Amino acid sequence: MPDRNHDFGKHGARGTRGSELVARRLDALVDFIITPATTPRGLLARLRYLTKTPTARKAAREAGLTVTDRTLKAWLAGQRTPSKANLERIDHAYRTVRRHNVARHLLTRLNSAGGTRVEIHPLNQSQVPRPYQRTIEYRHLNVRRWDDIVTAWAAGDPGALDTAWTTDVLPDLGSQWGQYEYATNIGFAA
Repeated sequence: MPDRNHDFGKHGARGTRGSELVARRLDALVDFIITPATTPRGLLARLRYLTKTPTARKAAREAGLTVTDRTLKAWLAGQRTPSKANLERIDHAYRTVRRHNVARHLLTRLNSAGGTRVEIHPLNQSQVPRPYQRTIEYRHLNVRRWDDIVTAWAAGDPGALDTAWTTDVLPDLGSQWGQYEYATNIGFAA
């Protein structure tokens, strides 16, 4: 693959993998519960979301929340408080189930009207010595195929997301697509 970054940051360039920035942006598009799980309000909101329907309960169990129904009822009634490890499991299960539930709607929005315009802000070269700097400019492109990206994001699979981003999207930038494997920001709206 041309210009694939095998030794990123060797001369001081700073940036983040594009696929990670895309995952962060997709997370920002989802309306997660803002109140932390450590507060009674945040915990109750997450537990209600995870126990609202039998399908939600099944998905929560598959996402790692494996406590008895009796314990769940006690947490919902406020009679007991989950341990720190269980709070992390509740939050992880909530985010996993929420991503799965929102993925189909988000995919429809991103693919509508011929795709979504994506802006890529290049990596930061301020710490790179002058002879090693290269000319990299702000780029934008219209992504028409979001299926693999959103599916990998919803599944929480960073490897598949990276593969989908670097092999399906970045080559549309042309022969210098490898220069945009790392970036400072990737923005899009849905």
